Amino acid sequence: MRMNNYLKPSNPVAIPIFPFVAGEHFTSWLNKQTPERQNWLQAMQFNAKPGSFLVVPNKQGAIESVLLGLSNANDFWALGALPAKLPIADYRIDDVLAIFNREDLWRAHLAWALGSYRFDLYKKTKIELPSLAIDKSCDLKDLELWQQAYFQVRDLINLPAADLGPLDLAKHTEDLAQQFKAKVQVIEGEALEKQGFNAIYQVGKGASRAPCLVDMTWGDKSAPKVTLVGKGICFDSGGLDIKNAPGMLLMKKDMGGAALCLGLAHLIMAKQLPIRLRVILACAENSVDGNSYRPGDVIRMRNGLSVEITNTDAEGRLVLADGLAYACEEKPDLLFNFATLTGAARVALGPDLPVIFANHQKTANDLLAAGEVTHDYMWQLPLHQRYKNYLNSSVADIANASSNSFAGTIVAALFLQQFVDKSVNWLHMDTFSWNQEELPGRPKGGEALALRALFHYLVESFV
Repeated sequence: MRMNNYLKPSNPVAIPIFPFVAGEHFTSWLNKQTPERQNWLQAMQFNAKPGSFLVVPNKQGAIESVLLGLSNANDFWALGALPAKLPIADYRIDDVLAIFNREDLWRAHLAWALGSYRFDLYKKTKIELPSLAIDKSCDLKDLELWQQAYFQVRDLINLPAADLGPLDLAKHTEDLAQQFKAKVQVIEGEALEKQGFNAIYQVGKGASRAPCLVDMTWGDKSAPKVTLVGKGICFDSGGLDIKNAPGMLLMKKDMGGAALCLGLAHLIMAKQLPIRLRVILACAENSVDGNSYRPGDVIRMRNGLSVEITNTDAEGRLVLADGLAYACEEKPDLLFNFATLTGAARVALGPDLPVIFANHQKTANDLLAAGEVTHDYMWQLPLHQRYKNYLNSSVADIANASSNSFAGTIVAALFLQQFVDKSVNWLHMDTFSWNQEELPGRPKGGEALALRALFHYLVESFV
């Protein structure tokens, strides 16, 4: 994956960026400045308003420093807005008032790195950006690893579907596996049907590019088994229940769950967490063709359940179901799945907050706590069993979509639960995988939502 050099080793002569919280913090600093400096700042009307910044010149007219307003002491994301706004030079964070704690100072450096991301693969003109010399308390290699993991997820999601089909996603997995000496098996095309992955095959058989299941393993076989399952729908037209044009516009991102799996796996392997990692990606393109699966079809799933297709646009839960059933056959100690699954989740919580469901409440509690610690938030919804009857079918064991529009996110999770062994500690995340607008450190486009929280949870659980 692409990298940049916008993070550099510590450099005390780099231009300082002074962060302030408006009010007492800024006033105490301002009172210690020369009258000339105070008058100049007053003339420029800078009062450390959150999100504001001011470039301060020296007597020669060169940049002496940069002042940055924060909303509070945890506002590390404010640094992520500066790479797009400051002149090209080397900068450093000089926290003179010790506003940031050590963790937020690290996150401020990461925010700068993430704010330097540009998906310019198809642009003729490349944009140069300023660099940040890291504080001596931070580990440059660690920050670069996190930058690489985020950029990997963002790049995969941002790639047009024409350049990222199911087997392309498998190739990216193989490249990652080679880097860390992991093992990969890829099952594609008609072999899926023959080996019991009938749902993945049925969803993807209408596309010109073959569907596949990717199975990567890494780590000591005797270590706790952690399995990640990702939805890898490389483009979702809706199938025969075709989406309208606006609904299809972002469907290159429907493999965001698989991308998040790979970003998290990258961190796990690079940091050598003491787990036995398995990554299962269910990859397909949901297309319209004479060979596409149809409403009314009945699919025999890997775990033996029969599913009536009531909506071909509810394909993500089908491919995930095969992956989850497959993962449960070896009884992992922890099973997470990630998917861009329902529009209902976005209606409920918007683009920033992934929804989680869990069959073990402690797992959900610990992950939500990790989100609070890392400022990488999620929200839990219940596996409310009463709504399971929304998936009743008169011709099969279960339908793939509800007959009404109520509780769409919960109903999708209840569908997935039918393919998870009750003894397995399972958590399902329904994520948007996309920044809908430009935010500090989070350019519009693909995003690795909850990546920091997920990794923190794994470290707290297994290290």
